[in-house]
Amino acid sequence: MRTHDPSPAADALVVRGINKQYGDIPVLRNVSLTVRAGEVHALVGENGAGKSTLIKTVAGAVGQDSGTVSIWGQELDGGQPGKAAAAGLAVIYQELTIVPEMTALANVLLGRSPRRFGFIDRPAALAQYREAAAAAGTSIPPGTRAGDLSTANQQMLEIMRALASHRRLIVMDEPTASLGPEDSRSLHKAIRELTSAGCSVVYISHNLDDVLDIADSITVLREGAVIDSRPSVDWDKPSLIVAMLGGTPAEVQPTAPAHTKGRIALSVRGLTAPGVDLPTLDIREGEIIGLAGLVGSGRTRLLRTLAGANRQTTGTLTLDGKQVPWPRSPRDAIRRGIALAPEDRKDQALVLDRSAAWNVALGQFAKASGRRPFRNGALAGWASPGAARMGFDPSRLNGPAGTLSGGNQQKLVLARWLDRGLGCLLLDEPTRGIDIGAKAQIFATVRQLADEGLCVIWCSSDLDEVTRYSDRIIVLASGRAVGELPAGSTVQDILTHTYTAPAPGSIGPTTTDMATS
Repeated sequence: MRTHDPSPAADALVVRGINKQYGDIPVLRNVSLTVRAGEVHALVGENGAGKSTLIKTVAGAVGQDSGTVSIWGQELDGGQPGKAAAAGLAVIYQELTIVPEMTALANVLLGRSPRRFGFIDRPAALAQYREAAAAAGTSIPPGTRAGDLSTANQQMLEIMRALASHRRLIVMDEPTASLGPEDSRSLHKAIRELTSAGCSVVYISHNLDDVLDIADSITVLREGAVIDSRPSVDWDKPSLIVAMLGGTPAEVQPTAPAHTKGRIALSVRGLTAPGVDLPTLDIREGEIIGLAGLVGSGRTRLLRTLAGANRQTTGTLTLDGKQVPWPRSPRDAIRRGIALAPEDRKDQALVLDRSAAWNVALGQFAKASGRRPFRNGALAGWASPGAARMGFDPSRLNGPAGTLSGGNQQKLVLARWLDRGLGCLLLDEPTRGIDIGAKAQIFATVRQLADEGLCVIWCSSDLDEVTRYSDRIIVLASGRAVGELPAGSTVQDILTHTYTAPAPGSIGPTTTDMATS
């Protein structure tokens, strides 16, 4: 397909001596790196290391204070995203920009459909679509409604959009954060096809196994500066962790599973809801229950149904031995002691233009302000202990939540639920897109909360995390519970249950009894 035609000798991206400050705070310090033609160049570092600011600078969304950016040999002026795009850059963010109600074809050619006599030239549009699909190594039907596609295929539409716009330098921000193993492998295969055709990919991820699998070169940022940049064959996981965090190469360690014999805190019987079928579930005080399954298994739907965000069709709920009406809304669930930290923290959990303290206090302003007209200083003082417990710097509570890293935003969401008298905390992808240090803080605090008697139900697309940090694992497939695994189980155990589960509507057992003695 026709693409931007760079000089044969040009590198895809050359960054030289980039510096950027916000007020008195330096966020990029003399950053230099080179992305060569046809390579996958990974960019790793803790949240707050400067990755997002660097990409915004490369994309022209923000201007640098000093230094230069060149894309395919063309030096760009800072703060001009149109010029970066024209030079051949596309950025695929973690929050996808797909329009769900539109077709795959319309999404790929969004804003640039070919026209003939003032009308969309459908044969030409289909030809462009098929050319982009072939280049990306995918075969998504052009008439498919985008909202009906999996996250992996929606990402493929974003890649196809970049190719159809003749972009040959593609930045991918946490591309596998919401993908299961099979979809991640498919995405990596597509990336390899792109680079073999001369495209270059900047791959940003906290999943170091993914990075080592796909990258040709790896650059590590820490505190706004490049710590090291080398071919991936010169890195391994311990050396990456040392470069990212400093100090010793110790990984985040799982907390010891609780061997709880406490009373049953939450019981579910006969639950059905759209996409959910759960005959039995009992959870004891202090237990951390992991929900495991591939994309589309029903993990999020189950959590949202328990939290009153999705309506149940049938089923009973018992809390602390007393049967209660099923929550009709999230507010109703909170009153009953059940709260959900949703997967999409930016759109469903936070108000980004409000302060960090305001977001921690959301839903309990009267308590936070003592029923006086609330002041930001008072909110920050009230929110400080919970924020500190989550490892969030209290001195940043007065700043807007939207300026924080993903890890710090997640800490705000969890700090909101501390000291609320909850009996059950539901966590949907709590570690999505956050660095190894923030994960350690979150897991440690969740274990502390469980040790204090809270029961926790959580899910993650990272099945290794589920096995490491759960006292018990419920395996889901097509919205049904198809197995239960004890602590110490492996990813292979989860996949065995998943792939051997009977298809919906087949004859034979479709669930396992989740009751515990």
